[in-house]
Amino acid sequence: MVDQKSKPNSSIMKNFIYLGLFLLLMACNSQKAKETTSQETTPAATGPMQWLTFDAAESNGKHIVFITGDEEYRSEEGLSQMAKIMSTRHGFKSTVLYAQEPDKPGIINPNYTRNIPGLESLKSADMVVILTRFRALPHEQMLLIDNYLKSGKPILGLRTSTHAFNFGKNDSTSQWKHYANSYNGDKEEWKGGFGRFILGEKWISHHGQHKHQSTKGLFAPGAEGHAILNGIKDGEIWGSTDVYGVRLPLPGDSQPIVLGQVTNRKGEYDENDVFYGMRPTDDEAATTNKKGEKLNDPMMPVAWTKSYQLPGGKKGKAFTTTLGASSDLLSESLRRMVVNGIYWAMDLPVPAKADVTLVGTYNPSQYGFQSDAFWIEKNMKVSDFK
Repeated sequence: MVDQKSKPNSSIMKNFIYLGLFLLLMACNSQKAKETTSQETTPAATGPMQWLTFDAAESNGKHIVFITGDEEYRSEEGLSQMAKIMSTRHGFKSTVLYAQEPDKPGIINPNYTRNIPGLESLKSADMVVILTRFRALPHEQMLLIDNYLKSGKPILGLRTSTHAFNFGKNDSTSQWKHYANSYNGDKEEWKGGFGRFILGEKWISHHGQHKHQSTKGLFAPGAEGHAILNGIKDGEIWGSTDVYGVRLPLPGDSQPIVLGQVTNRKGEYDENDVFYGMRPTDDEAATTNKKGEKLNDPMMPVAWTKSYQLPGGKKGKAFTTTLGASSDLLSESLRRMVVNGIYWAMDLPVPAKADVTLVGTYNPSQYGFQSDAFWIEKNMKVSDFK
Protein backbone atom coordinates (compact mmCIF):
# COMPACT_ATOMS: atom_id res chain seq x y z
CA MET A 1 0.00 0.00 0.00
CA VAL A 2 1.29 3.41 -0.93
CA ASP A 3 1.67 5.85 1.93
CA GLN A 4 -0.70 8.66 0.97
CA LYS A 5 1.26 11.12 3.15
CA SER A 6 4.33 10.74 0.88
CA LYS A 7 2.63 12.22 -2.22
CA PRO A 8 2.81 15.87 -1.12
CA ASN A 9 6.50 15.37 -0.18
CA SER A 10 7.25 13.92 -3.61
CA SER A 11 5.53 16.85 -5.26
CA ILE A 12 7.54 19.30 -3.19
CA MET A 13 10.78 17.49 -4.06
CA LYS A 14 9.98 17.64 -7.79
CA ASN A 15 9.28 21.35 -7.49
CA PHE A 16 12.63 21.88 -5.78
CA ILE A 17 14.39 19.92 -8.54
CA TYR A 18 12.68 21.97 -11.27
CA LEU A 19 13.52 25.19 -9.44
CA GLY A 20 17.14 24.11 -9.08
CA LEU A 21 17.41 23.26 -12.77
CA PHE A 22 15.83 26.60 -13.68
CA LEU A 23 18.25 28.57 -11.50
CA LEU A 24 21.20 26.61 -12.89
CA LEU A 25 20.09 27.35 -16.45
CA MET A 26 19.69 31.06 -15.68
CA ALA A 27 23.14 31.19 -14.08
CA CYS A 28 24.71 29.56 -17.12
CA ASN A 29 22.99 32.01 -19.46
CA SER A 30 24.08 34.94 -17.29
CA GLN A 31 27.69 33.75 -17.25
CA LYS A 32 27.62 33.23 -21.01
CA ALA A 33 26.33 36.78 -21.48
CA LYS A 34 29.11 38.15 -19.27
CA GLU A 35 31.73 36.23 -21.19
CA THR A 36 30.33 37.49 -24.49
CA THR A 37 30.38 41.09 -23.28
CA SER A 38 33.93 40.70 -21.99
CA GLN A 39 35.11 39.26 -25.28
CA GLU A 40 33.42 42.01 -27.27
CA THR A 41 34.96 44.82 -25.26
CA THR A 42 38.28 43.26 -24.21
CA PRO A 43 39.96 41.18 -26.91
CA ALA A 44 42.64 40.22 -24.37
CA ALA A 45 40.08 37.75 -22.99
CA THR A 46 40.65 35.54 -26.01
CA GLY A 47 43.99 36.78 -27.34
CA PRO A 48 46.67 39.47 -27.07
CA MET A 49 45.66 42.77 -25.52
CA GLN A 50 45.04 45.19 -28.41
CA TRP A 51 44.12 48.32 -26.45
CA LEU A 52 44.11 49.51 -22.86
CA THR A 53 41.33 50.81 -20.67
CA PHE A 54 42.10 52.50 -17.37
CA ASP A 55 39.05 52.54 -15.09
CA ALA A 56 39.18 55.18 -12.38
CA ALA A 57 38.76 54.14 -8.75
CA GLU A 58 36.13 56.85 -8.42
CA SER A 59 34.69 57.36 -11.89
CA ASN A 60 33.14 60.69 -12.87
CA GLY A 61 31.16 58.90 -15.56
CA LYS A 62 33.08 60.36 -18.53
CA HIS A 63 35.02 58.32 -21.09
CA ILE A 64 38.07 59.63 -22.98
CA VAL A 65 39.51 57.74 -25.96
CA PHE A 66 43.17 58.40 -26.79
CA ILE A 67 44.11 57.52 -30.39
CA THR A 68 47.82 56.99 -31.02
CA GLY A 69 49.62 56.12 -34.25
CA ASP A 70 52.57 58.17 -35.49
CA GLU A 71 56.03 57.22 -36.69
CA GLU A 72 57.96 60.09 -35.13
CA TYR A 73 56.80 61.54 -31.82
CA ARG A 74 56.14 58.40 -29.71
CA SER A 75 52.42 58.98 -29.21
CA GLU A 76 52.12 55.47 -27.80
CA GLU A 77 54.27 56.61 -24.87
CA GLY A 78 52.90 60.10 -24.34
CA LEU A 79 49.18 59.42 -24.65
CA SER A 80 49.42 56.28 -22.51
CA GLN A 81 50.82 58.47 -19.74
CA MET A 82 48.15 61.15 -20.26
CA ALA A 83 45.46 58.46 -20.11
CA LYS A 84 46.84 57.28 -16.77
CA ILE A 85 46.87 60.85 -15.46
CA MET A 86 43.26 61.43 -16.52
CA SER A 87 42.19 58.17 -14.90
CA THR A 88 44.27 58.22 -11.71
CA ARG A 89 44.29 61.94 -10.97
CA HIS A 90 40.93 63.01 -12.42
CA GLY A 91 38.52 60.08 -12.37
CA PHE A 92 37.97 59.59 -16.10
CA LYS A 93 37.68 56.23 -17.80
CA SER A 94 40.50 56.28 -20.35
CA THR A 95 40.92 54.00 -23.36
CA VAL A 96 44.14 54.04 -25.41
CA LEU A 97 44.32 52.72 -28.98
CA TYR A 98 47.49 51.76 -30.89
CA ALA A 99 48.70 51.10 -34.45
CA GLN A 100 49.11 47.37 -35.14
CA GLU A 101 49.45 45.08 -38.12
CA PRO A 102 46.27 42.97 -38.44
CA ASP A 103 48.24 39.70 -38.41
CA LYS A 104 50.26 40.76 -35.34
CA PRO A 105 47.60 41.81 -32.83
CA GLY A 106 48.89 43.28 -29.60
CA ILE A 107 52.24 44.34 -31.09
CA ILE A 108 52.53 48.10 -31.57
CA ASN A 109 54.02 49.14 -34.90
CA PRO A 110 53.95 52.94 -35.35
CA ASN A 111 55.14 52.53 -38.96
CA TYR A 112 52.01 50.58 -39.92
CA THR A 113 49.52 53.22 -41.07
CA ARG A 114 46.45 51.14 -41.94
CA ASN A 115 45.02 49.72 -38.73
CA ILE A 116 44.09 51.04 -35.27
CA PRO A 117 41.94 48.41 -33.56
CA GLY A 118 39.42 49.34 -30.89
CA LEU A 119 37.89 52.39 -32.54
CA GLU A 120 34.50 50.90 -31.64
CA SER A 121 35.15 52.54 -28.26
CA LEU A 122 34.27 55.85 -29.91
CA LYS A 123 30.62 54.83 -29.64
CA SER A 124 30.77 55.41 -25.88
CA ALA A 125 33.37 58.20 -25.89
CA ASP A 126 32.69 61.65 -24.43
CA MET A 127 36.06 63.02 -25.58
CA VAL A 128 38.80 62.12 -28.07
CA VAL A 129 42.50 62.96 -27.81
CA ILE A 130 44.40 62.18 -31.01
CA LEU A 131 48.04 62.11 -32.07
CA THR A 132 48.30 60.25 -35.36
CA ARG A 133 50.32 60.95 -38.51
CA PHE A 134 49.42 60.22 -42.14
CA ARG A 135 47.10 57.27 -41.40
CA ALA A 136 45.09 55.56 -44.17
CA LEU A 137 42.62 53.54 -42.15
CA PRO A 138 40.08 51.08 -43.56
CA HIS A 139 36.49 52.09 -44.23
CA GLU A 140 34.99 50.61 -41.05
CA GLN A 141 37.47 52.48 -38.84
CA MET A 142 37.11 55.81 -40.66
CA LEU A 143 33.33 55.49 -40.42
CA LEU A 144 33.60 55.28 -36.62
CA ILE A 145 35.73 58.44 -36.56
CA ASP A 146 33.35 60.25 -38.90
CA ASN A 147 30.31 59.26 -36.84
CA TYR A 148 32.01 60.55 -33.70
CA LEU A 149 32.72 63.90 -35.33
CA LYS A 150 29.18 64.15 -36.69
CA SER A 151 27.94 63.84 -33.11
CA GLY A 152 29.68 67.14 -32.33
CA LYS A 153 31.60 65.72 -29.39
CA PRO A 154 34.90 67.38 -28.45
CA ILE A 155 38.36 66.57 -29.79
CA LEU A 156 41.89 67.52 -28.78
CA GLY A 157 44.71 67.17 -31.32
CA LEU A 158 48.45 67.12 -30.59
CA ARG A 159 51.45 67.68 -32.87
CA THR A 160 51.04 65.62 -36.08
CA SER A 161 47.28 65.41 -35.69
CA THR A 162 47.26 68.43 -38.02
CA HIS A 163 48.19 65.83 -40.65
CA ALA A 164 46.49 62.88 -38.99
CA PHE A 165 45.34 61.16 -42.22
CA ASN A 166 46.54 60.68 -45.76
CA PHE A 167 45.05 58.67 -48.63
CA GLY A 168 47.32 58.30 -51.63
CA LYS A 169 47.12 56.73 -55.08
CA ASN A 170 46.71 53.26 -53.61
CA ASP A 171 43.56 54.46 -51.83
CA SER A 172 41.81 55.88 -54.90
CA THR A 173 38.59 54.02 -54.10
CA SER A 174 38.40 55.19 -50.48
CA GLN A 175 35.44 57.41 -49.71
CA TRP A 176 37.52 59.12 -46.99
CA LYS A 177 40.04 60.90 -49.22
CA HIS A 178 38.71 64.26 -48.01
CA TYR A 179 40.27 63.52 -44.60
CA ALA A 180 43.73 63.53 -46.22
CA ASN A 181 46.22 66.28 -45.46
CA SER A 182 46.65 66.81 -49.21
CA TYR A 183 42.94 66.99 -50.08
CA ASN A 184 42.07 69.70 -52.59
CA GLY A 185 38.90 68.29 -54.16
CA ASP A 186 35.31 69.29 -54.67
CA LYS A 187 34.33 69.34 -50.97
CA GLU A 188 35.25 72.95 -50.40
CA GLU A 189 35.07 72.88 -46.60
CA TRP A 190 37.41 69.86 -46.48
CA LYS A 191 40.29 71.42 -48.42
CA GLY A 192 43.34 70.75 -46.28
CA GLY A 193 41.68 67.64 -44.87
CA PHE A 194 40.90 66.77 -41.27
CA GLY A 195 43.67 69.00 -39.94
CA ARG A 196 42.45 72.21 -41.52
CA PHE A 197 38.70 71.61 -41.31
CA ILE A 198 38.43 70.09 -37.85
CA LEU A 199 41.50 71.33 -35.96
CA GLY A 200 42.35 74.56 -37.77
CA GLU A 201 45.48 73.80 -39.79
CA LYS A 202 47.12 71.10 -41.90
CA TRP A 203 50.82 70.31 -42.21
CA ILE A 204 52.64 73.38 -43.50
CA SER A 205 56.28 73.37 -42.41
CA HIS A 206 58.92 73.14 -39.71
CA HIS A 207 59.09 76.82 -38.82
CA GLY A 208 61.84 76.33 -36.25
CA GLN A 209 64.89 74.21 -37.07
CA HIS A 210 64.10 70.58 -36.32
CA LYS A 211 66.18 69.14 -33.42
CA HIS A 212 68.06 72.45 -33.04
CA GLN A 213 65.49 75.10 -32.06
CA SER A 214 62.99 74.45 -29.28
CA THR A 215 59.61 76.00 -28.42
CA LYS A 216 58.88 78.32 -25.50
CA GLY A 217 55.17 78.90 -24.99
CA LEU A 218 54.07 82.51 -24.46
CA PHE A 219 50.50 83.55 -23.78
CA ALA A 220 48.76 84.90 -26.88
CA PRO A 221 47.55 88.50 -26.49
CA GLY A 222 44.05 88.47 -25.03
CA ALA A 223 44.26 84.83 -23.89
CA GLU A 224 45.85 85.50 -20.49
CA GLY A 225 42.70 84.70 -18.52
CA HIS A 226 41.58 81.70 -20.58
CA ALA A 227 40.70 78.62 -18.50
CA ILE A 228 43.06 76.46 -20.58
CA LEU A 229 45.92 78.44 -19.01
CA ASN A 230 44.79 77.86 -15.42
CA GLY A 231 47.72 77.10 -13.13
CA ILE A 232 50.31 77.94 -15.84
CA LYS A 233 52.75 80.87 -15.89
CA ASP A 234 53.63 82.76 -19.04
CA GLY A 235 56.76 81.21 -20.58
CA GLU A 236 56.57 77.97 -18.51
CA ILE A 237 55.45 75.72 -21.35
CA TRP A 238 58.44 74.25 -23.20
CA GLY A 239 59.08 71.52 -25.71
CA SER A 240 62.21 70.43 -27.53
CA THR A 241 60.13 69.94 -30.66
CA ASP A 242 60.27 72.88 -33.04
CA VAL A 243 57.48 75.32 -33.81
CA TYR A 244 55.27 74.29 -36.73
CA GLY A 245 54.44 76.84 -39.38
CA VAL A 246 50.76 77.78 -39.76
CA ARG A 247 48.93 80.21 -42.03
CA LEU A 248 47.72 83.37 -40.35
CA PRO A 249 45.07 84.12 -39.44
CA LEU A 250 43.81 80.68 -38.49
CA PRO A 251 40.38 79.87 -40.00
CA GLY A 252 36.89 80.50 -38.66
CA ASP A 253 36.53 81.24 -34.98
CA SER A 254 40.01 79.92 -34.09
CA GLN A 255 41.45 81.67 -31.04
CA PRO A 256 45.21 81.48 -30.38
CA ILE A 257 45.95 80.56 -26.76
CA VAL A 258 49.74 80.08 -26.78
CA LEU A 259 52.35 81.42 -29.20
CA GLY A 260 55.57 79.54 -29.84
CA GLN A 261 58.80 81.48 -29.42
CA VAL A 262 61.46 79.75 -31.51
CA THR A 263 64.43 79.42 -29.16
CA ASN A 264 68.06 78.65 -29.97
CA ARG A 265 69.95 75.84 -28.26
CA LYS A 266 72.67 77.11 -25.89
CA GLY A 267 74.55 73.85 -25.50
CA GLU A 268 76.00 71.42 -28.01
CA TYR A 269 73.88 69.18 -30.18
CA ASP A 270 73.71 65.72 -28.59
CA GLU A 271 72.21 62.97 -30.73
CA ASN A 272 71.88 60.69 -27.68
CA ASP A 273 70.08 63.18 -25.44
CA VAL A 274 66.29 63.00 -25.19
CA PHE A 275 66.16 66.75 -25.96
CA TYR A 276 69.06 66.70 -28.48
CA GLY A 277 71.01 69.07 -26.21
CA MET A 278 68.23 71.66 -25.86
CA ARG A 279 66.96 72.69 -22.42
CA PRO A 280 64.01 74.60 -20.90
CA THR A 281 66.56 77.14 -19.64
CA ASP A 282 67.54 78.11 -23.20
CA ASP A 283 66.45 81.74 -23.47
CA GLU A 284 67.77 83.16 -26.73
CA ALA A 285 64.97 83.92 -29.17
CA ALA A 286 65.93 82.88 -32.68
CA THR A 287 65.92 85.33 -35.57
CA THR A 288 66.21 82.90 -38.50
CA ASN A 289 66.07 79.17 -39.21
CA LYS A 290 68.45 77.18 -41.41
CA LYS A 291 66.53 78.31 -44.50
CA GLY A 292 67.17 81.93 -43.57
CA GLU A 293 63.47 82.50 -42.90
CA LYS A 294 62.54 85.23 -40.43
CA LEU A 295 61.32 83.85 -37.09
CA ASN A 296 59.28 85.17 -34.16
CA ASP A 297 57.89 88.15 -36.11
CA PRO A 298 55.13 87.21 -36.06
CA MET A 299 55.17 84.21 -33.72
CA MET A 300 53.21 81.15 -34.77
CA PRO A 301 50.34 79.92 -32.57
CA VAL A 302 51.21 76.55 -31.02
CA ALA A 303 47.89 76.12 -29.17
CA TRP A 304 44.44 77.33 -30.16
CA THR A 305 40.72 76.66 -29.82
CA LYS A 306 38.21 76.26 -32.64
CA SER A 307 34.70 75.01 -33.31
CA TYR A 308 33.92 72.52 -36.08
CA GLN A 309 30.80 71.11 -37.72
CA LEU A 310 30.61 68.36 -40.33
CA PRO A 311 27.92 68.71 -43.03
CA GLY A 312 24.80 67.18 -41.50
CA GLY A 313 26.46 66.98 -38.09
CA LYS A 314 26.34 68.86 -34.81
CA LYS A 315 28.71 71.65 -33.80
CA GLY A 316 31.65 70.62 -31.64
CA LYS A 317 34.71 72.06 -29.86
CA ALA A 318 38.34 71.43 -30.75
CA PHE A 319 41.58 72.30 -29.00
CA THR A 320 44.88 71.86 -30.81
CA THR A 321 48.53 72.10 -29.81
CA THR A 322 51.42 71.48 -32.18
CA LEU A 323 53.50 70.45 -29.18
CA GLY A 324 53.04 66.95 -27.83
CA ALA A 325 55.96 64.57 -28.42
CA SER A 326 56.32 62.12 -25.54
CA SER A 327 59.45 64.01 -24.45
CA ASP A 328 57.54 67.33 -24.58
CA LEU A 329 55.17 65.88 -21.99
CA LEU A 330 57.98 65.89 -19.43
CA SER A 331 56.99 69.57 -19.14
CA GLU A 332 54.54 69.82 -16.25
CA SER A 333 52.99 72.96 -17.70
CA LEU A 334 52.39 71.30 -21.07
CA ARG A 335 50.70 68.35 -19.36
CA ARG A 336 48.56 70.83 -17.43
CA MET A 337 47.56 72.64 -20.61
CA VAL A 338 46.48 69.33 -22.17
CA VAL A 339 44.46 68.38 -19.08
CA ASN A 340 42.90 71.86 -18.98
CA GLY A 341 42.08 71.56 -22.68
CA ILE A 342 40.24 68.30 -22.07
CA TYR A 343 38.12 69.86 -19.32
CA TRP A 344 37.45 72.95 -21.44
CA ALA A 345 36.46 70.95 -24.51
CA MET A 346 34.04 68.85 -22.45
CA ASP A 347 32.42 71.97 -20.95
CA LEU A 348 33.54 70.92 -17.48
CA PRO A 349 34.89 73.33 -14.84
CA VAL A 350 38.65 73.62 -15.40
CA PRO A 351 40.67 73.06 -12.20
CA ALA A 352 42.51 76.09 -10.82
CA LYS A 353 45.71 74.02 -10.87
CA ALA A 354 45.15 70.53 -12.24
CA ASP A 355 47.09 67.64 -10.72
CA VAL A 356 49.33 66.37 -13.50
CA THR A 357 51.72 64.29 -11.42
CA LEU A 358 53.19 61.51 -13.53
CA VAL A 359 51.76 58.06 -12.90
CA GLY A 360 54.34 55.30 -12.46
CA THR A 361 57.65 55.36 -14.32
CA TYR A 362 57.82 57.63 -17.36
CA ASN A 363 61.01 57.64 -19.41
CA PRO A 364 60.04 58.83 -22.90
CA SER A 365 62.15 58.10 -25.94
CA GLN A 366 63.69 60.61 -28.31
CA TYR A 367 61.46 61.69 -31.12
CA GLY A 368 62.57 60.59 -34.58
CA PHE A 369 61.84 58.05 -37.29
CA GLN A 370 62.81 54.39 -37.00
CA SER A 371 63.06 51.63 -39.58
CA ASP A 372 60.59 48.77 -39.91
CA ALA A 373 63.36 46.43 -38.72
CA PHE A 374 63.71 48.50 -35.54
CA TRP A 375 60.06 48.01 -34.61
CA ILE A 376 60.14 44.30 -35.46
CA GLU A 377 63.11 43.81 -33.15
CA LYS A 378 61.62 46.01 -30.41
CA ASN A 379 58.45 43.90 -30.35
CA MET A 380 56.62 46.53 -28.29
CA LYS A 381 53.43 45.14 -26.77
CA VAL A 382 50.25 47.00 -25.84
CA SER A 383 50.47 45.28 -22.45
CA ASP A 384 53.84 47.01 -21.87
CA PHE A 385 51.93 50.24 -21.18
CA LYS A 386 49.59 48.87 -18.51
